[in-house]
Amino acid sequence: MLALAGPVVLAEIGWVTMGIVDTIVVGPLGPSAIGAVGIGSILFLALGIFGMGLLLGLDTLVSHAFGAGRLEECHRWLLHGVTLSLIAAPLLTLVAIGGIFLLPRGGLQPEVLALTVPYLHVIVWSLLPLLLYASFRRYLQALGIVRPITVALVTANVINAAAAWALVYGHLGLPAMGTTGSAVATLVSRIYLAAALFASVVAADRRHRVRLRSVPWRPDRHRLERLVRLGLPAAAQATLEMGVFAAASALAGRLDPVSLASHQIALNLASLTFMVPLGVSSAGAVRVGQAIGRQDPRGAAHAGWMALTIGVAFMSAAALTFALAPRPLIELFSSSQAVFAVARRLLLIAAMFQLFDGLQGVSTGVLRGLGDTRTPMVSNLAGHWLVGLPVGYALCFRWHWGVAGLWTGLSVGLVAIGSTLLLTWQRRIAALAGGALR
Repeated sequence: MLALAGPVVLAEIGWVTMGIVDTIVVGPLGPSAIGAVGIGSILFLALGIFGMGLLLGLDTLVSHAFGAGRLEECHRWLLHGVTLSLIAAPLLTLVAIGGIFLLPRGGLQPEVLALTVPYLHVIVWSLLPLLLYASFRRYLQALGIVRPITVALVTANVINAAAAWALVYGHLGLPAMGTTGSAVATLVSRIYLAAALFASVVAADRRHRVRLRSVPWRPDRHRLERLVRLGLPAAAQATLEMGVFAAASALAGRLDPVSLASHQIALNLASLTFMVPLGVSSAGAVRVGQAIGRQDPRGAAHAGWMALTIGVAFMSAAALTFALAPRPLIELFSSSQAVFAVARRLLLIAAMFQLFDGLQGVSTGVLRGLGDTRTPMVSNLAGHWLVGLPVGYALCFRWHWGVAGLWTGLSVGLVAIGSTLLLTWQRRIAALAGGALR
């Protein structure tokens, strides 16, 4: 599990680090710049995550085919993943452009809004390379080829950091573009990321007995429908999860710039730690899916429980770090004492929900390995949108807890979701193992 999860975790960390680097680079421009880049990033990701979520079915379909030794089927699913990306990206880009025009009605502080809109106008064009990257990544990952993914993301982060440094402040003879420069840097790095993984797919294909070019490159409507049927609940689950944090960021944008900047700093740090259980979740989905493909329910159970154990162990350590050493983490982003005071409270709340955030993340993956993407979707809808966000809104605006109230509500939702999905996995895998014994 660690051999597969390690590179995937590094890939997930590399993915989220782009947004964190953007936030760090614009930090000296002040709390409004931190808030604008943070809000712009998470609003874009709420849409991008939906598109990437549509492709999560590749984890199940490719890993099942690979576990059964049907390499030609793996190639066919890659073809349909790329086709779905080319269909979804233009549609989602149009939705994003429409959302940008509606953003002034969201109640953001004027100084934050003035920086967020041009940032989004640039970053929206990275949707297509992002979805192509997701198709290539899911295919390689399900085949157990993970090192190229890590290398691509590490190098993409180097490109993003260097370009952001140059474009935000006008180094190397380039114009100083401020927060918009960080969006240009991210766009360039995502185009590179898609190209690098495409090259990895081509390189890996040379080692296969059944080559990609031997598979008919004609999309099949029934296969696309199957991919969407499996991926749509996963996309909805991922969007519901990301969307609730986007909604919380929009609500925090109604508060003062210090509260918004503190929210974005704490959210960046919590997102970073979540990348570990998210990577373990992907590895768990592949291992469970491969075991199901070779009709080994005991192997599936072992792989799933191992993934959950690793996720819980890491998130327990993350919780202790947030609680005991917040200052060096917060000061990576801002030296403002006012920001530190609020962000420290938020990290303490984050420490309390780390364990359950890890449980819900890994449980979602291992259930996906079983082919269940609907239960995580329903659990996220109920936990985040019917419980967590309403509680957070009431605590923040009605009982005047401020941004800490939003985070308390999100914590309540995560506790409910993590507990529900863990119990669901326990029931499903016990029933599967019991059926095999009979």
